[in-house]
Amino acid sequence: MSILDRLFRRVSNQVSVDSSLIKRGSALYSAFTGGTTTYSNVPALNEGDAYTIPTVAACVQIIGGSIAGLPAHIYKRQADGDLIRQYNHPLWWVLNEEFSGRWTAAAAWQYMVASKLLYGDAFAEIKRDAKGVASGFVPIHPLRVQVLTDPDGERLIYKVQPDQTIVSPSDAAREIRIINGADMLHVPGFAFNGLRGLSALQFALRTSGNLALNAQTFQSQFFKNSARPEYVLQSDGALTDDQFNRLKEMMDGMRGPDNAGSQMILEGGLKIQPLTMPLEDVQLLETRKFGVEEICRVFGVPPFMVGHPQASAWGTGLAVIGSTFVRYALRDHLTAFHNEMNRKLFPRSAFCIEFDTLELERGDMGAMIEAMRAGVGRAGEQPLISLSEARQILRLPKEIPGGAPPVNAPPVAPDPTK
Repeated sequence: MSILDRLFRRVSNQVSVDSSLIKRGSALYSAFTGGTTTYSNVPALNEGDAYTIPTVAACVQIIGGSIAGLPAHIYKRQADGDLIRQYNHPLWWVLNEEFSGRWTAAAAWQYMVASKLLYGDAFAEIKRDAKGVASGFVPIHPLRVQVLTDPDGERLIYKVQPDQTIVSPSDAAREIRIINGADMLHVPGFAFNGLRGLSALQFALRTSGNLALNAQTFQSQFFKNSARPEYVLQSDGALTDDQFNRLKEMMDGMRGPDNAGSQMILEGGLKIQPLTMPLEDVQLLETRKFGVEEICRVFGVPPFMVGHPQASAWGTGLAVIGSTFVRYALRDHLTAFHNEMNRKLFPRSAFCIEFDTLELERGDMGAMIEAMRAGVGRAGEQPLISLSEARQILRLPKEIPGGAPPVNAPPVAPDPTK
Protein backbone atom coordinates (compact mmCIF):
# COMPACT_ATOMS: atom_id res chain seq x y z
CA MET A 1 0.00 0.00 0.00
CA SER A 2 1.43 3.37 -1.03
CA ILE A 3 1.84 6.37 1.28
CA LEU A 4 -1.07 8.13 -0.42
CA ASP A 5 -3.32 5.11 0.05
CA ARG A 6 -2.49 5.01 3.76
CA LEU A 7 -3.06 8.75 4.01
CA PHE A 8 -6.55 8.53 2.55
CA ARG A 9 -7.47 5.41 4.52
CA ARG A 10 -6.82 7.31 7.74
CA VAL A 11 -9.69 9.66 6.89
CA SER A 12 -12.30 7.04 7.60
CA ASN A 13 -12.47 3.28 7.93
CA GLN A 14 -14.91 3.28 5.03
CA VAL A 15 -13.17 5.78 2.76
CA SER A 16 -10.19 5.17 0.49
CA VAL A 17 -8.88 6.64 -2.71
CA ASP A 18 -6.85 4.84 -5.31
CA SER A 19 -3.54 6.71 -5.53
CA SER A 20 -3.34 5.78 -9.22
CA LEU A 21 -6.02 8.42 -9.78
CA ILE A 22 -3.60 11.15 -8.72
CA LYS A 23 -2.26 11.99 -12.14
CA ARG A 24 -0.83 15.17 -13.55
CA GLY A 25 -3.68 17.46 -14.54
CA SER A 26 -6.27 15.78 -12.30
CA ALA A 27 -8.12 17.51 -9.47
CA LEU A 28 -6.35 15.35 -6.88
CA TYR A 29 -2.98 16.23 -8.38
CA SER A 30 -3.88 19.91 -8.21
CA ALA A 31 -4.97 19.54 -4.58
CA PHE A 32 -1.62 18.04 -3.61
CA THR A 33 0.65 20.21 -5.75
CA GLY A 34 -1.25 23.51 -5.77
CA GLY A 35 -1.91 23.48 -9.50
CA THR A 36 -0.89 21.99 -12.82
CA THR A 37 2.26 22.68 -14.78
CA THR A 38 0.34 24.71 -17.35
CA TYR A 39 1.23 27.84 -15.41
CA SER A 40 4.47 26.55 -13.91
CA ASN A 41 6.26 29.81 -14.68
CA VAL A 42 3.51 31.97 -13.18
CA PRO A 43 2.98 31.55 -9.42
CA ALA A 44 -0.59 31.37 -8.19
CA LEU A 45 -1.87 34.29 -6.15
CA ASN A 46 -2.80 33.66 -2.56
CA GLU A 47 -5.47 35.37 -0.48
CA GLY A 48 -3.02 37.90 0.96
CA ASP A 49 -1.71 38.86 -2.48
CA ALA A 50 -5.23 39.16 -3.86
CA TYR A 51 -6.38 41.65 -1.26
CA THR A 52 -3.41 43.93 -1.98
CA ILE A 53 -4.77 44.40 -5.53
CA PRO A 54 -7.41 47.14 -5.15
CA THR A 55 -9.60 45.86 -8.00
CA VAL A 56 -9.74 42.33 -6.59
CA ALA A 57 -10.53 43.64 -3.12
CA ALA A 58 -13.20 45.95 -4.55
CA CYS A 59 -14.87 43.20 -6.60
CA VAL A 60 -14.95 40.79 -3.65
CA GLN A 61 -16.27 43.53 -1.37
CA ILE A 62 -18.98 44.62 -3.83
CA ILE A 63 -20.27 41.10 -4.47
CA GLY A 64 -19.96 39.95 -0.86
CA GLY A 65 -21.41 43.15 0.55
CA SER A 66 -24.31 43.10 -1.90
CA ILE A 67 -25.26 39.53 -1.01
CA ALA A 68 -24.79 40.16 2.72
CA GLY A 69 -27.18 43.09 2.47
CA LEU A 70 -29.96 41.09 0.83
CA PRO A 71 -32.69 39.77 3.13
CA ALA A 72 -33.02 35.98 2.98
CA HIS A 73 -36.70 35.00 3.15
CA ILE A 74 -38.22 31.59 3.83
CA TYR A 75 -41.26 30.54 1.84
CA LYS A 76 -43.67 27.62 1.84
CA ARG A 77 -44.82 26.35 -1.53
CA GLN A 78 -48.56 25.74 -1.76
CA ALA A 79 -50.22 23.00 -3.80
CA ASP A 80 -51.01 25.51 -6.55
CA GLY A 81 -47.37 26.66 -6.70
CA ASP A 82 -47.80 29.94 -4.81
CA LEU A 83 -45.03 30.83 -2.38
CA ILE A 84 -46.22 32.06 1.01
CA ARG A 85 -43.63 33.89 3.05
CA GLN A 86 -42.99 32.46 6.52
CA TYR A 87 -42.42 35.41 8.81
CA ASN A 88 -41.85 33.47 12.03
CA HIS A 89 -39.66 30.60 10.83
CA PRO A 90 -36.84 29.94 13.36
CA LEU A 91 -34.17 29.95 10.61
CA TRP A 92 -34.98 33.55 9.65
CA TRP A 93 -32.90 34.84 12.57
CA VAL A 94 -29.99 32.58 11.61
CA LEU A 95 -29.96 33.62 7.96
CA ASN A 96 -30.43 37.33 8.56
CA GLU A 97 -28.94 38.14 11.96
CA GLU A 98 -26.66 35.52 13.51
CA PHE A 99 -25.15 32.40 11.96
CA SER A 100 -23.69 31.26 15.27
CA GLY A 101 -22.11 32.68 18.42
CA ARG A 102 -18.97 33.96 16.64
CA TRP A 103 -20.59 34.97 13.38
CA THR A 104 -23.10 37.65 12.52
CA ALA A 105 -25.05 36.84 9.38
CA ALA A 106 -23.52 39.76 7.42
CA ALA A 107 -19.94 38.79 8.29
CA ALA A 108 -20.61 35.13 7.51
CA TRP A 109 -22.18 35.82 4.10
CA GLN A 110 -19.25 38.06 3.12
CA TYR A 111 -16.77 35.41 4.30
CA MET A 112 -18.47 32.64 2.34
CA VAL A 113 -18.76 34.74 -0.81
CA ALA A 114 -15.07 35.65 -0.58
CA SER A 115 -14.22 31.96 -0.12
CA LYS A 116 -16.20 31.06 -3.21
CA LEU A 117 -14.62 33.83 -5.28
CA LEU A 118 -11.01 33.38 -4.18
CA TYR A 119 -10.80 29.66 -3.46
CA GLY A 120 -13.52 28.18 -5.66
CA ASP A 121 -15.63 26.82 -2.78
CA ALA A 122 -17.48 28.11 0.29
CA PHE A 123 -18.00 25.87 3.32
CA ALA A 124 -20.12 26.15 6.47
CA GLU A 125 -20.89 23.38 8.94
CA ILE A 126 -24.59 22.99 9.72
CA LYS A 127 -25.25 22.86 13.46
CA ARG A 128 -28.32 20.83 14.42
CA ASP A 129 -30.33 20.51 17.60
CA ALA A 130 -31.21 17.29 19.39
CA LYS A 131 -34.02 16.67 16.87
CA GLY A 132 -31.70 17.08 13.90
CA VAL A 133 -33.15 20.47 12.88
CA ALA A 134 -30.68 23.06 11.63
CA SER A 135 -30.05 25.71 14.27
CA GLY A 136 -26.97 27.57 12.98
CA PHE A 137 -23.96 27.60 10.67
CA VAL A 138 -20.21 27.86 11.22
CA PRO A 139 -18.18 29.05 8.19
CA ILE A 140 -14.95 27.12 7.54
CA HIS A 141 -11.91 28.35 5.66
CA PRO A 142 -11.54 26.39 2.38
CA LEU A 143 -7.90 25.52 3.10
CA ARG A 144 -9.04 23.58 6.17
CA VAL A 145 -11.32 21.34 4.12
CA GLN A 146 -10.44 18.28 2.05
CA VAL A 147 -13.35 17.01 -0.05
CA LEU A 148 -13.67 13.24 -0.48
CA THR A 149 -16.38 10.83 -1.57
CA ASP A 150 -18.01 7.91 0.17
CA PRO A 151 -17.07 4.43 -1.11
CA ASP A 152 -19.72 4.36 -3.87
CA GLY A 153 -18.92 7.90 -4.99
CA GLU A 154 -22.51 9.12 -4.60
CA ARG A 155 -22.03 11.44 -1.64
CA LEU A 156 -19.35 13.85 -0.46
CA ILE A 157 -17.70 13.80 2.93
CA TYR A 158 -15.39 16.44 4.36
CA LYS A 159 -12.15 16.08 6.27
CA VAL A 160 -11.76 19.28 8.31
CA GLN A 161 -8.52 20.40 9.94
CA PRO A 162 -8.62 22.04 13.40
CA ASP A 163 -9.48 25.72 13.69
CA GLN A 164 -6.21 27.57 14.27
CA THR A 165 -8.01 30.74 15.43
CA ILE A 166 -8.91 29.07 18.75
CA VAL A 167 -6.34 30.31 21.26
CA SER A 168 -6.77 27.53 23.84
CA PRO A 169 -8.47 24.66 22.00
CA SER A 170 -10.01 21.77 23.86
CA ASP A 171 -8.99 18.20 23.11
CA ALA A 172 -11.96 17.87 20.75
CA ALA A 173 -11.06 21.13 18.95
CA ARG A 174 -7.56 19.80 18.24
CA GLU A 175 -8.80 16.77 16.34
CA ILE A 176 -9.33 16.34 12.62
CA ARG A 177 -13.05 15.81 12.03
CA ILE A 178 -15.04 14.00 9.36
CA ILE A 179 -18.29 15.80 8.51
CA ASN A 180 -21.04 14.09 6.56
CA GLY A 181 -22.24 15.86 3.43
CA ALA A 182 -25.71 16.40 4.90
CA ASP A 183 -24.16 18.54 7.64
CA MET A 184 -22.01 20.76 5.45
CA LEU A 185 -23.03 23.66 3.22
CA HIS A 186 -20.68 23.36 0.26
CA VAL A 187 -21.20 26.04 -2.39
CA PRO A 188 -18.82 25.45 -5.30
CA GLY A 189 -17.79 28.03 -7.83
CA PHE A 190 -17.25 27.84 -11.55
CA ALA A 191 -16.60 24.48 -13.27
CA PHE A 192 -17.41 22.23 -10.30
CA ASN A 193 -16.02 18.76 -11.07
CA GLY A 194 -17.86 16.83 -8.37
CA LEU A 195 -15.31 17.67 -5.68
CA ARG A 196 -14.19 21.29 -5.91
CA GLY A 197 -14.83 24.41 -7.96
CA LEU A 198 -12.18 26.40 -9.78
CA SER A 199 -10.45 29.26 -8.04
CA ALA A 200 -10.18 32.55 -9.90
CA LEU A 201 -6.77 33.09 -8.30
CA GLN A 202 -5.47 29.71 -9.44
CA PHE A 203 -6.67 29.99 -13.01
CA ALA A 204 -8.40 33.05 -14.51
CA LEU A 205 -6.44 35.60 -12.47
CA ARG A 206 -3.15 33.74 -12.44
CA THR A 207 -1.66 35.89 -15.19
CA SER A 208 -3.68 39.11 -15.06
CA GLY A 209 -3.64 39.17 -11.25
CA ASN A 210 0.12 38.79 -11.11
CA LEU A 211 0.44 41.43 -13.82
CA ALA A 212 -1.66 43.83 -11.75
CA LEU A 213 0.33 43.01 -8.62
CA ASN A 214 3.65 43.50 -10.40
CA ALA A 215 2.47 46.77 -11.95
CA GLN A 216 1.37 47.94 -8.53
CA THR A 217 4.74 47.03 -7.01
CA PHE A 218 6.58 48.66 -9.89
CA GLN A 219 4.58 51.86 -9.53
CA SER A 220 5.31 51.96 -5.81
CA GLN A 221 9.04 51.60 -6.43
CA PHE A 222 8.82 54.00 -9.35
CA PHE A 223 7.57 56.84 -7.19
CA LYS A 224 9.75 55.82 -4.27
CA ASN A 225 12.74 56.51 -6.48
CA SER A 226 11.65 60.06 -7.36
CA ALA A 227 9.11 58.89 -9.94
CA ARG A 228 11.51 58.49 -12.88
CA PRO A 229 15.19 58.89 -13.79
CA GLU A 230 15.34 62.33 -15.39
CA TYR A 231 19.05 62.30 -16.24
CA VAL A 232 22.23 60.26 -16.60
CA LEU A 233 25.76 61.26 -15.61
CA GLN A 234 28.43 61.15 -18.31
CA SER A 235 32.20 61.15 -17.88
CA ASP A 236 34.87 61.46 -20.56
CA GLY A 237 37.09 59.01 -18.73
CA ALA A 238 36.73 55.96 -16.55
CA LEU A 239 36.11 56.53 -12.85
CA THR A 240 38.26 54.91 -10.23
CA ASP A 241 36.61 52.57 -7.77
CA ASP A 242 36.85 55.21 -5.06
CA GLN A 243 35.28 57.88 -7.32
CA PHE A 244 32.52 55.53 -8.39
CA ASN A 245 31.65 54.55 -4.82
CA ARG A 246 31.63 58.20 -3.69
CA LEU A 247 29.33 59.13 -6.57
CA LYS A 248 27.03 56.18 -5.89
CA GLU A 249 26.82 57.08 -2.20
CA MET A 250 25.89 60.64 -3.06
CA MET A 251 23.22 59.52 -5.57
CA ASP A 252 21.71 57.01 -3.12
CA GLY A 253 21.39 59.79 -0.57
CA MET A 254 19.27 61.79 -3.02
CA ARG A 255 16.69 59.08 -3.70
CA GLY A 256 13.11 59.20 -2.52
CA PRO A 257 10.49 61.95 -2.36
CA ASP A 258 11.92 63.37 0.89
CA ASN A 259 15.14 64.29 -0.92
CA ALA A 260 13.53 65.71 -4.03
CA GLY A 261 15.24 68.94 -5.11
CA SER A 262 18.60 68.15 -3.48
CA GLN A 263 21.60 69.65 -5.28
CA MET A 264 24.46 67.62 -6.76
CA ILE A 265 28.10 68.64 -6.86
CA LEU A 266 29.80 67.23 -9.94
CA GLU A 267 33.57 66.73 -10.08
CA GLY A 268 36.12 65.45 -12.56
CA GLY A 269 34.32 66.56 -15.70
CA LEU A 270 31.01 64.81 -14.97
CA LYS A 271 28.11 66.08 -17.08
CA ILE A 272 24.34 65.74 -16.75
CA GLN A 273 22.47 64.37 -19.75
CA PRO A 274 18.68 64.94 -19.39
CA LEU A 275 16.33 62.05 -20.23
CA THR A 276 12.70 62.23 -21.31
CA MET A 277 10.70 59.23 -20.10
CA PRO A 278 7.17 60.24 -19.16
CA LEU A 279 5.08 57.77 -17.17
CA GLU A 280 2.96 57.02 -20.24
CA ASP A 281 6.07 55.94 -22.17
CA VAL A 282 6.47 52.86 -20.01
CA GLN A 283 2.70 52.26 -20.40
CA LEU A 284 2.28 51.87 -16.69
CA LEU A 285 -1.12 53.53 -16.58
CA GLU A 286 -2.38 51.55 -19.55
CA THR A 287 -1.14 48.33 -17.95
CA ARG A 288 -3.04 49.06 -14.76
CA LYS A 289 -6.21 49.96 -16.68
CA PHE A 290 -5.93 46.68 -18.55
CA GLY A 291 -5.58 44.87 -15.23
CA VAL A 292 -8.74 46.50 -13.87
CA GLU A 293 -10.78 45.46 -16.89
CA GLU A 294 -9.48 41.89 -16.84
CA ILE A 295 -10.16 41.41 -13.13
CA CYS A 296 -13.64 42.91 -13.39
CA ARG A 297 -14.37 40.62 -16.34
CA VAL A 298 -13.42 37.56 -14.29
CA PHE A 299 -15.65 38.55 -11.36
CA GLY A 300 -18.48 39.82 -13.55
CA VAL A 301 -18.48 43.27 -11.95
CA PRO A 302 -19.04 46.31 -14.21
CA PRO A 303 -15.79 48.34 -14.17
CA PHE A 304 -17.56 51.58 -13.25
CA MET A 305 -18.56 49.99 -9.94
CA VAL A 306 -14.89 49.83 -8.88
CA GLY A 307 -14.23 53.39 -9.98
CA HIS A 308 -12.66 52.68 -13.36
CA PRO A 309 -11.98 56.12 -14.90
CA GLN A 310 -12.95 55.06 -18.43
CA ALA A 311 -16.20 53.42 -17.39
CA SER A 312 -19.32 55.40 -16.67
CA ALA A 313 -22.95 54.73 -15.87
CA TRP A 314 -24.15 58.33 -16.23
CA GLY A 315 -27.48 58.51 -17.94
CA THR A 316 -28.45 55.01 -16.85
CA GLY A 317 -31.27 54.63 -14.33
CA LEU A 318 -30.50 53.16 -10.93
CA ALA A 319 -33.03 50.39 -11.49
CA VAL A 320 -31.32 49.39 -14.76
CA ILE A 321 -27.88 49.40 -13.13
CA GLY A 322 -29.13 47.35 -10.19
CA SER A 323 -31.05 44.81 -12.27
CA THR A 324 -28.07 44.38 -14.63
CA PHE A 325 -25.74 43.76 -11.70
CA VAL A 326 -28.16 41.25 -10.18
CA ARG A 327 -28.77 39.50 -13.48
CA TYR A 328 -25.18 39.15 -14.68
CA ALA A 329 -23.03 39.27 -11.53
CA LEU A 330 -25.06 38.08 -8.54
CA ARG A 331 -27.54 35.60 -9.98
CA ASP A 332 -24.93 32.87 -10.39
CA HIS A 333 -23.86 33.17 -6.75
CA LEU A 334 -27.39 33.50 -5.39
CA THR A 335 -28.59 30.44 -7.28
CA ALA A 336 -25.68 28.39 -5.94
CA PHE A 337 -26.47 29.40 -2.36
CA HIS A 338 -30.22 28.81 -2.87
CA ASN A 339 -29.70 25.31 -4.24
CA GLU A 340 -27.29 24.21 -1.53
CA MET A 341 -29.31 25.58 1.38
CA ASN A 342 -32.62 24.22 0.12
CA ARG A 343 -31.35 20.71 -0.49
CA LYS A 344 -29.50 20.52 2.84
CA LEU A 345 -31.99 22.35 5.07
CA PHE A 346 -35.33 21.42 3.47
CA PRO A 347 -34.77 18.20 1.50
CA ARG A 348 -37.85 17.40 -0.59
CA SER A 349 -40.09 19.66 1.50
CA ALA A 350 -42.38 22.55 0.64
CA PHE A 351 -40.08 25.11 2.27
CA CYS A 352 -37.41 27.05 0.41
CA ILE A 353 -35.03 29.98 0.92
CA GLU A 354 -34.59 32.87 -1.48
CA PHE A 355 -32.71 36.15 -1.34
CA ASP A 356 -34.83 39.22 -1.98
CA THR A 357 -33.05 41.33 -4.63
CA LEU A 358 -35.67 44.08 -4.72
CA GLU A 359 -33.45 46.49 -2.77
CA LEU A 360 -30.79 46.34 -5.49
CA GLU A 361 -33.23 46.52 -8.38
CA ARG A 362 -35.48 49.31 -7.16
CA GLY A 363 -35.03 52.77 -8.65
CA ASP A 364 -35.25 56.15 -6.95
CA MET A 365 -38.12 56.84 -4.56
CA GLY A 366 -40.14 58.81 -7.14
CA ALA A 367 -40.00 55.93 -9.61
CA MET A 368 -40.93 53.46 -6.87
CA ILE A 369 -43.96 55.54 -5.81
CA GLU A 370 -45.18 55.69 -9.40
CA ALA A 371 -44.70 51.94 -9.79
CA MET A 372 -46.65 51.26 -6.62
CA ARG A 373 -49.46 53.59 -7.74
CA ALA A 374 -49.73 51.64 -10.97
CA GLY A 375 -49.57 48.36 -9.06
CA VAL A 376 -52.49 49.12 -6.77
CA GLY A 377 -54.55 50.31 -9.74
CA ARG A 378 -55.22 53.87 -10.81
CA ALA A 379 -57.63 55.49 -13.21
CA GLY A 380 -59.83 52.40 -13.12
CA GLU A 381 -56.99 49.97 -13.99
CA GLN A 382 -57.07 46.44 -12.63
CA PRO A 383 -54.79 46.28 -9.53
CA LEU A 384 -51.86 43.86 -9.45
CA ILE A 385 -51.13 44.19 -5.74
CA SER A 386 -53.00 45.36 -2.67
CA LEU A 387 -52.23 48.55 -0.78
CA SER A 388 -50.86 46.48 2.10
CA GLU A 389 -48.46 44.69 -0.25
CA ALA A 390 -47.34 47.99 -1.77
CA ARG A 391 -46.73 49.52 1.66
CA GLN A 392 -44.76 46.44 2.69
CA ILE A 393 -42.50 46.80 -0.37
CA LEU A 394 -41.85 50.41 0.63
CA ARG A 395 -41.00 49.28 4.19
CA LEU A 396 -44.10 50.97 5.64
CA PRO A 397 -46.67 49.52 8.05
CA LYS A 398 -49.21 47.36 6.24
CA GLU A 399 -52.10 49.35 7.64
CA ILE A 400 -52.41 53.10 7.21
CA PRO A 401 -52.17 54.87 10.58
CA GLY A 402 -55.52 56.23 11.72
CA GLY A 403 -57.54 53.37 10.30
CA ALA A 404 -57.94 54.72 6.76
CA PRO A 405 -59.59 52.12 4.51
CA PRO A 406 -57.27 50.34 2.05
CA VAL A 407 -57.46 51.16 -1.63
CA ASN A 408 -59.90 48.99 -3.63
CA ALA A 409 -61.82 48.06 -0.49
CA PRO A 410 -65.57 47.75 -1.04
CA PRO A 411 -67.54 50.82 0.08
CA VAL A 412 -69.07 50.63 3.52
CA ALA A 413 -72.86 51.05 3.54
CA PRO A 414 -74.08 53.85 5.81
CA ASP A 415 -75.75 52.86 9.02
CA PRO A 416 -79.48 53.72 8.64
CA THR A 417 -79.83 54.19 12.37
CA LYS A 418 -77.44 57.14 12.34
